[in-house]
Amino acid sequence: MTNSRWQHQEEIEGVRLDVDPALVAKNSTEPVGRTTLSDGRPAWLVTGWAETRQVFTHPAFSRTLATGLRDKGVEPTFMLDMDPPTQSRIRSRATRAFTHRRIEQLRPKSERIADELLDALVAEGEPADLVGRFAQPLPLTVMCDMLGVPAQDRAVLHPWSEVLLSLTAHRQEEIDSACAGLDSYMAGLLRQRRAEPADDLLSALVHDPRQRGDDPLTDDELVHLGVSLLVSGFPATASQITNFSYVLLSRPDLWRRLRDDPALVPGAVEELLRFVPLGSDAGLPRVATEDVEIGGQLIRAGDTVMVSRPSANRDRAVFSRPDEIALDRADNPHLAFGYGIHHCLGVHLARLELQVAIGRLVTRLPDLRIAVPEDQLQWRTGLVVRGLRELPVAWTAA
Repeated sequence: MTNSRWQHQEEIEGVRLDVDPALVAKNSTEPVGRTTLSDGRPAWLVTGWAETRQVFTHPAFSRTLATGLRDKGVEPTFMLDMDPPTQSRIRSRATRAFTHRRIEQLRPKSERIADELLDALVAEGEPADLVGRFAQPLPLTVMCDMLGVPAQDRAVLHPWSEVLLSLTAHRQEEIDSACAGLDSYMAGLLRQRRAEPADDLLSALVHDPRQRGDDPLTDDELVHLGVSLLVSGFPATASQITNFSYVLLSRPDLWRRLRDDPALVPGAVEELLRFVPLGSDAGLPRVATEDVEIGGQLIRAGDTVMVSRPSANRDRAVFSRPDEIALDRADNPHLAFGYGIHHCLGVHLARLELQVAIGRLVTRLPDLRIAVPEDQLQWRTGLVVRGLRELPVAWTAA
């Protein structure tokens, strides 16, 4: 697999979980404006909510051209880098496994996994690292169970998948090694599932009736799809479990409100998805394939366009009091999962895992608190996703 997903991403580095106030200000004054990329190239920066949705849904904005891979004679391997019809063809094979109904059936098992992790965390004693003991293993276990990855292999897949989210945190040879390792592992697991089907997503993919039709996925495409699902379904959710926990615990009034009324958790998760940025302030670029007018600006064919979802999610034209966390916000059309053809395939799974994680924490550990001073917390840098390296917590009443 070619490590194309993050090539040519122009990172506006986020500080902790802050959203650049200058970008937020633009969504009401200049929702589509000019910017300069790190290599000096001009580009458009879209910060408004309505304009962001237009870019996400307009067929003229290409992710594939933005990677630059075709200039080298290479096709993208991650779905986020693909354009229709290739993207639609591959995505359709996994869509049925990620319906809301199917994912909701995973809730009891996900809650059991969360409870087992919290039992082990409490048994270990305080303080404990919420990242390593809970936020990471919960989505990793759920995703690997869904795919059919044996438990003994997950310790290897974890570091590989995180390396693939590197911007500057890892050397290119480390990234290439992680790509090769994941490709080889997934190819072997798919061969095994082809010979010995099981009740998991990989078995469903290789034994899909469409594989016997006129347009089956190739072996390489199945490998790339499996790796894409693993990489997109684990590190991002793990980071947001950590980030949401940090935000709630650093605002004790919010934590107490959820503790006293756990029925607020689903709505709180949606509000935290809106408020807490997962990645940089400007994410994956797109290239216009034709002239398009967005927000009153004429974007020419060949222009690069950057979209800031964190800024769009603070647009005052859409969200009242956008800089506040309103756990009971009634109307919340946030764009945390994107929109249009690249809308996150695992949106229902991510929501489930976040609801389970926060719900079990406030129920099982109502007196949870951060166990070290704020200035001792260390934030990860050089990755596509934001998050803490560790989050030391205590849970007995202070």
